[in-house]
Amino acid sequence: MLLVDVATASADVGAVPGRLAKTARIADLLAATDGDPRLAAVIVSWLSGELPQRQIGVGWAALRALPAPASDPTLTVAEVDATFSEIGGVSGKGSQTRRAELLAGIFGAATAVEQTFLRRLLGGELRQGALIGVMVDAVAKAAGVPAPVVRRAAMLGGDLPAVAAQALSGGEAALAEFTLVVGRPVGPMLAQTATGVAAALEKLGGTAVFEAKLDGARVQIHRDGDRVSVYTRTLDDVTDRLPEVVAATLALPVRTLIADGEAIALRPDGRPDRFQVTASRFGSRGTRDAATQPLSVFFFDVLHVDGTDLLDAPVTERLEVLDSIVPASQRVDRLATADAGAAAEFLAATLAAGHEGVMAKSPTSPYEAGRRGAGWLKVKPVHTLDLVVLAVEWGSGRRTGKLSNIHLGARDDRTGGFVMLGKTFKGMTDEMLAWQTERFLGLADGPTDGYVVTVRPEQVVEIALDGVQGSTRYPAGMALRFARVVRYRDDKRPDEADTVETVRALYER
Repeated sequence: MLLVDVATASADVGAVPGRLAKTARIADLLAATDGDPRLAAVIVSWLSGELPQRQIGVGWAALRALPAPASDPTLTVAEVDATFSEIGGVSGKGSQTRRAELLAGIFGAATAVEQTFLRRLLGGELRQGALIGVMVDAVAKAAGVPAPVVRRAAMLGGDLPAVAAQALSGGEAALAEFTLVVGRPVGPMLAQTATGVAAALEKLGGTAVFEAKLDGARVQIHRDGDRVSVYTRTLDDVTDRLPEVVAATLALPVRTLIADGEAIALRPDGRPDRFQVTASRFGSRGTRDAATQPLSVFFFDVLHVDGTDLLDAPVTERLEVLDSIVPASQRVDRLATADAGAAAEFLAATLAAGHEGVMAKSPTSPYEAGRRGAGWLKVKPVHTLDLVVLAVEWGSGRRTGKLSNIHLGARDDRTGGFVMLGKTFKGMTDEMLAWQTERFLGLADGPTDGYVVTVRPEQVVEIALDGVQGSTRYPAGMALRFARVVRYRDDKRPDEADTVETVRALYER
């Protein structure tokens, strides 16, 4: 298959607004692979905005000066993928020059539409609306496999390109190999938002399990005998940086385990320390800080124990298993109730302990790996949204020379893009201003010498707000009311930001 086929499909997907049209276009492209598993995996990876090689050492600086485009398409997908692997494998003296030569070779043979596609792919800005849900549906359509089967395989396998390769080459039967495996991380179940405990109870059918929502870092913990692996919510392996979590897991009376937990730094009085203290332990030098900034781990769910998978078991059953293997001192506090008053008291006590809110879970919900399931709801004392920074304005007065006022966007599931909802410069410390100036100059998607600097929509920021009001100024007809920055969320991807529909539900309420 020629690269131009993929590049053209990517442009087509970006030009159509409807999910069904996007799905059909990608499915047609995948069907043209004729069941070639390697080719299908590469295409799914690329259209998801990623490289199969992950990082190959090519940044925006290397994409600034490129040769003129070719007139006729000759590059194949396999050829380009192989060159990316070669670029990623270059090391040692002269490696920068060699990478530049290989890159120039690809771009010199690429047509204009192919150059645009490659530049966006390598620069991390391939925004054509092919989100995970669209890709799953497209793979299912191309392979003639039910979408739920593909979705579950992708959740358990943690690798949609590999799932696509199997589905297209072997059909539904080939997806049976994607099962829950100890040591292989799965996408974590995520939560939707509720405006309060009463609203959560109503949405969950009148009864819920409320859990303390700790302001730490979520971890997925695997144990196979004496071997423990710890993964972040983005499935990065951080085992070596969290020896306390490893030790706590080895102390449990099990042989095999997959569990959900929260790693958090606590102060001497038992209250949570600043999130930045916890986050610092996840950096490359995290182990060095173990003595001075120890972490505690609190378990809140279990997916597998000693040969038994619990993904499809209800919350109540999973919690019974968790309680039988984890001491109370290492479990998050929780309350099962149908009483809104009791739930409100639990929320108040949780906040008084220094935590950020509560999770409300349906007693009957299974573990929907990799999905923002309706069975889990997060309740915080103030309205907060995880939004994406779309642009930044240069500051004035005390903030002269700093990028200050940020433009905020919510994710639009229909188009795969982002819709602006407002701006804010509130809540920013001097340290934050310095950090975001450097960060957003690095994400600049155009000139930086004007009043407004447009940036690639890659940085997620947690915003607190007093509410949402109607507005004719912004395209969604809504604007954030008294928005202020809580923190930047480096642990979240743009496709995990809150949606326009979430904001609209808040507005309508």
